[in-house]
Amino acid sequence: MDYLLSLEKAIEYIEQNLEEELFSEDIAKVAGYSLYHLTHIFTAVIGEPIGNYIQKRRLSNSCKKLLYTKNRIIDIALDSGFGSSEAFSRAFKSAYGVSPIIYRKNNVDLYTGTKKMLDRETILHLAKGITIKPHIVELDKITVAGIRGETSTLDNILPDLWYRLNEICSQIPASSVARRFGICETDRKKTYITKDGNVAFSEIVGIEVDGLGQLPEGVDTKIIPGGRYAVFTHKGTVDTLIKTYDYIWGSWILFTKETLDEREDFEIYDERFLGADHADTQIDIYIPVK
Repeated sequence: MDYLLSLEKAIEYIEQNLEEELFSEDIAKVAGYSLYHLTHIFTAVIGEPIGNYIQKRRLSNSCKKLLYTKNRIIDIALDSGFGSSEAFSRAFKSAYGVSPIIYRKNNVDLYTGTKKMLDRETILHLAKGITIKPHIVELDKITVAGIRGETSTLDNILPDLWYRLNEICSQIPASSVARRFGICETDRKKTYITKDGNVAFSEIVGIEVDGLGQLPEGVDTKIIPGGRYAVFTHKGTVDTLIKTYDYIWGSWILFTKETLDEREDFEIYDERFLGADHADTQIDIYIPVK
């Protein structure tokens, strides 16, 4: 699958519908893959969430309308996807330092900080990175017991989930392997983009178990389906994990011949995990492929 072309299609669709109500699910459909995958790839390559990009492009277009048309500010605000002139004015002043009224009075086409439309050459430039090939493995299904919670790009609750898991892990009948898992759930009902561009999704952290026996209250079970996975190994502290994901979603996925599958990606923490702040820690990241 040509993921670079898919990203282009998503941006083209946004541009064609800037003055219409945009739904994240529709953008993902045009791109040809799940909303979960689109939000990660878009943020890694473009450098900001889809919601932020859309708002900046709308504000950028509104600048021309303020200077080169006689449209009322309220009409420009509504055309730009804002529910009121007040909301539009707040966003505009935050981006450009002056209100729409002052911008129009100044009558100077200053595009400081405006968001230009992206083309293929620009996207390709943003996406260039080191070519690092993962190894491909075939897994049997894995059963995980753990704690589920909703996290997001702006409100990361993962440390709390891991803390809660550590408190009760001795009560979970783990398998002899005793690996721990962090699983990003891709269910459309659990993954969405808020109006401020924040990406929210469901996450489960847990321990590998042999079956679905008696479990402590509040512990959920999760079946990781078998199949092909591209495996990347992150080396270093947990706070640099985002850099590895940026490479996966921002570079590797755009140039690989592999095709993403709708199964969920996950992280494995085994004996090589020496602690969140340990420089020699290793974490395996499994990306499902067909």
